[in-house]
Amino acid sequence: MPQNLNDSDQRLEAREDKRAGGPVRQCAVTRERLAPDALIRFVRSPDGIVVPDVFGKLPGRGAWVTADRVMIADSVENHVFSRAFKAPSQPIDDLIQEVERQLLQRCIGLLGMAKKSGVAVLGFDQVRAYIRKQEPGWLLEASDGAEDGRNKVHFLAKAIYEDVKVAGALSSAELGVAFGREHVIHALLEQGSLSDAFSIAYRRLIGFRDAPETGWFSGRQEIL
Repeated sequence: MPQNLNDSDQRLEAREDKRAGGPVRQCAVTRERLAPDALIRFVRSPDGIVVPDVFGKLPGRGAWVTADRVMIADSVENHVFSRAFKAPSQPIDDLIQEVERQLLQRCIGLLGMAKKSGVAVLGFDQVRAYIRKQEPGWLLEASDGAEDGRNKVHFLAKAIYEDVKVAGALSSAELGVAFGREHVIHALLEQGSLSDAFSIAYRRLIGFRDAPETGWFSGRQEIL
């Protein structure tokens, strides 16, 4: 089973970060205090429009909501932002879709940086060759890739290493954008700071789109 975080895992990790003395923010919906990496920041314009700030670069006071589609929907339905900003506040149309777009952009940007830094490996044969020599940080499998190919990559890694992290929420076209190709089916990130940053970005992304890897890999063993 791939080591992806569900909602309870994410909150546990966020609470552990809090106990470790890192910065915390309060979710405007649940009032729970969590590490910023488990939340999405929103800002309000002078005319009362609320927009997401996934990259954390917009000026002004922020309101924070747990990085989850249901939580964001609840914040809109129950006028949470008006209470959080203590003024009438209107979220932009398609707020959830815009959050997902920004989160995807963050993941794609990190993957592009990994390629430029030489810490990404692309292609079925190249990925398998790397796995035989060294443990990857993340296996990247396109959501629309063939089952046979991803099983061969995954079960090879599982035969050698105990903890194998698989990201399957990006399509072959989205991985292609990240790596400067038309389509990418199989890739990996080497262990290191960019892999760690991708862990945070991907964990937030799968709060807004399906993580198909949670249903892949039933435990059947393949011929390696």
